[in-house]
Amino acid sequence: MLERRPVFPGVIEMNHQAGWRIGCNVYLVYDDRDWALIDIGYEESVDEIVEMIRQMDFPLSQCRALVATHADVDHIQGLAKAKAILKAPVLAHAKAVESLESGDRVKTFAEIAAQNVHMEMPTVKVDRTVANGDVIEIGSRRLEVWHTPGHTDSQLAFQLGNLLLSGDNIYRDGSVGAIDAHHGSDIPSFIASLKRIAASDVEWLLPSHGPIFRNDRRLLDATIARLEGYLTLADFGTCAPHWPLIEEWDRELAEGRFPGQKPQPA
Repeated sequence: MLERRPVFPGVIEMNHQAGWRIGCNVYLVYDDRDWALIDIGYEESVDEIVEMIRQMDFPLSQCRALVATHADVDHIQGLAKAKAILKAPVLAHAKAVESLESGDRVKTFAEIAAQNVHMEMPTVKVDRTVANGDVIEIGSRRLEVWHTPGHTDSQLAFQLGNLLLSGDNIYRDGSVGAIDAHHGSDIPSFIASLKRIAASDVEWLLPSHGPIFRNDRRLLDATIARLEGYLTLADFGTCAPHWPLIEEWDRELAEGRFPGQKPQPA
C-alpha cells in the first residue's frame, strides 16, 4: 500500500504523491471512497497514475469523473485510455468537445510542425459538459466550476472552499498559459479571468503546471498589467526555451516540500 499524501484535505496532487514530475499537475479530489481526477496528462503516464491510485487504496470503480481543465494535449492525451480503464465519465466545457471528440491535433497543440511536434491525439467521447456555475459533486465535496477563458476558449477552473484548481491561468512566477490563436486564446478574456481570480476569496491557487502558491494580489496585478500591454503588442506567446520555475518544482518534489514550507537548509 502507498500512504496518501494530500496537499490539502481531500486533494492529492499526483506529482507530489510520486515525488517526481510525471507531467502536468493531476489532482485527485476525494471524499471517503469517491474520487475524481482533474486532468490526466499524457497517455504514457496513465498506467503509472492509475497504479498509484490503486496503491493508495482508492477503488477504481469509485472514480466519479475524469475532468478536463481544457483541451490541450499535455492535459488530455491520456483521457481515452483512462476512461477505458476506469469506466468513468469525461467532463469538459462545451468548447472543448469538438477537439476531444475529433482528436484535433492542431488546436490541442499535438501537431506543431514548425517545432517538430507530432503527437497522437486519441479521440474520446465527452459524457457531460459543464459550464460556469455548475457543481461537480464528489461524495460530500463540491467543486464549483469557473469558466476562465483566455489561455483557451474552454479553460476551466474549480473552486473547492478556499482552494482554486486554477488550470493554466497563472503560475507561481507570474507566467501564464500559452497565448496562441490556434487554440482559442483571447487576451481580453484572459485579463478578465485573471481579474476574477485576483478579486476572489480563494487563498490557494493549484495550477496545472508547477508548484501550488497563495493567491497573491500583487502577483496577479503585475501579470494583468503585463497582459494589458499585450493588447497593443505582437510579441505575446510562450516560446522561452528555458523555464527556471520547473527546475524549482523538480527540487521541491524531490524534497517532499508542501505548500508554504521553506527550502531545506543546504
